[in-house]
Amino acid sequence: MFTRIHHAAIICADYARSRHFYVEVLGLRIVAENYRAQRDSWKLDLALPDGAQVELFSFPNAPARPSYPEACGLRHLAFAVDDLEACKQHLEAHGVAVEPVRTDEFTGRRYTFFADPDGLPLELYET
Repeated sequence: MFTRIHHAAIICADYARSRHFYVEVLGLRIVAENYRAQRDSWKLDLALPDGAQVELFSFPNAPARPSYPEACGLRHLAFAVDDLEACKQHLEAHGVAVEPVRTDEFTGRRYTFFADPDGLPLELYET
């Protein structure tokens, strides 16, 4: 039935700022970028090396995402990485605050969290 996750969609408050973050800081590859005039909305399709995608949308006056305390719904978006420490240092060099590295008590894998420009929680998970 299901074979993999195709994409995760994110709505941002400031398109230029989020585009810079996902493309220049995180290094996701642009697949397509379209302005949808009838909706006054940008849609940016970004690819990860495995083919999964992140869709970045802008909408005028989108409401803020409730996060703390955590609300029902998608909790965070996690990216698999080979070298957690190198990725953490890369983000910090770009001024991104990264939480201390933790270890998953069940898998023994290391991970950490950071946020995108709108406060969306993102995770780095070392594979």
